[in-house]
Amino acid sequence: MADAHPPRHPDRIAVRGLTAHAHHGVYGFEREQGQTFSVDAVLEVDTAPAAATDDLALTVNYADLAQRLHGVLTGEPVDLLETLCRRLADVCLADPLVQAVEITVHKPQADLGVPFDDVTVTIRRERS
Repeated sequence: MADAHPPRHPDRIAVRGLTAHAHHGVYGFEREQGQTFSVDAVLEVDTAPAAATDDLALTVNYADLAQRLHGVLTGEPVDLLETLCRRLADVCLADPLVQAVEITVHKPQADLGVPFDDVTVTIRRERS
């Protein structure tokens, strides 16, 4: 027998391609010179209350979120993209409306010694 109310897929709000010059990396030249990084943040949020009332207070203000993510991206340098991803995810999950987040950090100018298009690390974190 089919469930009368199948599970609903979560709504998503995404900020993609947020870009900044930053100084993350293991190597000294990465810390000194810096390079371009970009971030994709995909948030799982129940948008129904905001949609029903047309009230920004009932959803994630993605302009404010972008400013906070940019602050982390250009903030204190870290060695690993994994650490940067975690810091960015923590910013997203600080908003009580965010149920889960997927963060991807792009480092297209990494020095791999061979031709490549992009290096990324992606994590997914849920509210505990």
